[in-house]
Amino acid sequence: MDEHAKLARIAELQQELAKVNDLDLLLEKTLTLARECTGADAGSVYIRDGGRLVFSHTQNETLRRRLPEGKKLVYQTFTIPIDSGSIAGCVAQKGRVLNIPDAYAIPPSAPYHFNPEFDRLADYRTLSLLTAPLITSNRETVGVLQLINATDAGGVRRAFRADDVVLVDAFAGVAALALERAQMTRALILRMIRLAGLRDPKETEGHVNRVGLFAVEIYERWARRRSLSEHEIEHNRDLLRMAAMLHDVGKVGIPDAILKKPGRLDAAEFDVMKQHTVIGAGVFGSSHSALDAAAAEVALCHHENWDGSGYPGRGGEGENTSVRGVVGENIPIFGRIVAVADVYDALCSKRVYKDAMAGDEAVALIKADSGRKFDPEVVAAFLDCVDQLPGLAARYAGS
Repeated sequence: MDEHAKLARIAELQQELAKVNDLDLLLEKTLTLARECTGADAGSVYIRDGGRLVFSHTQNETLRRRLPEGKKLVYQTFTIPIDSGSIAGCVAQKGRVLNIPDAYAIPPSAPYHFNPEFDRLADYRTLSLLTAPLITSNRETVGVLQLINATDAGGVRRAFRADDVVLVDAFAGVAALALERAQMTRALILRMIRLAGLRDPKETEGHVNRVGLFAVEIYERWARRRSLSEHEIEHNRDLLRMAAMLHDVGKVGIPDAILKKPGRLDAAEFDVMKQHTVIGAGVFGSSHSALDAAAAEVALCHHENWDGSGYPGRGGEGENTSVRGVVGENIPIFGRIVAVADVYDALCSKRVYKDAMAGDEAVALIKADSGRKFDPEVVAAFLDCVDQLPGLAARYAGS
């Protein structure tokens, strides 16, 4: 690839990354683009957290093809120190790209080593590795991008070429800036969540992150059932992931005497509690960005029920919360999806006042409310992916 072509390709990749604002989805997009550019069969992204790297996202085409149609890889997160003991740790420490033609032929004199445990457990064979630091413009290393098993057009694995190294090194700089931006966006969202958490102990970072992840998975299944375009799906996943996290931010406006009441709310108190949907929508209603619109929609509508028995009611103005709620497909789809994701996580989470419900019991309750509380089509999409949700939840374990 000549210099002009390389610059053009980097500009294209930068534009692609600029379309994604959510941190988790950006990591997925970064890895997808890097693999497409190099023909890599697999790869991972690590994010720096102090003196360690957090294994944050992975893809593996060979392992994906072994799964049933529509299923995704489930993986666990872990951390490794930033030191020369591992390949990724060494790259983060040294700040330089490392191109290894054969992971099993690393000389004993090398300071780093390859751990074959994953290969053994997954029945996979790692050959070539291309690992690049994610370094921002102020020379801060924010993570590591690792690509595995370059593959030619005929499916034959090969070493990463010199052109691959140059392209990935340049792309890593672009990805680092996008990652820094996404981390700032996530931090701002979490600050709002922490503010809500000061008032409502149920509104934790773990809960809202899980609801966001669950909502995106459900949305993907729902969208593909309706044959939506990949462009529309990708755009909406990004908006929904962030908007879902903010679904209960309006609780900051509910009095403590009601929000933290240990017992059951009476009718008058419950009418006040219903206002958190209107308050939350009002937080985002004065702006015209796509995220503000999505966040307002989710905040307002995630307690509306499919049969019209939910709240805050028609129009969502909050003046009369006794009016019949919005019905059926008049409820925006993001609200219908977050309703399921929120209830599922609440049922499966331990609280000071209850134990966590077993997953199959939670699923049974949601199925029982299909057609009453929940959109039947959304429930069907939820059932398509429910076996993968516990693995996603493990990324944000805890309350």
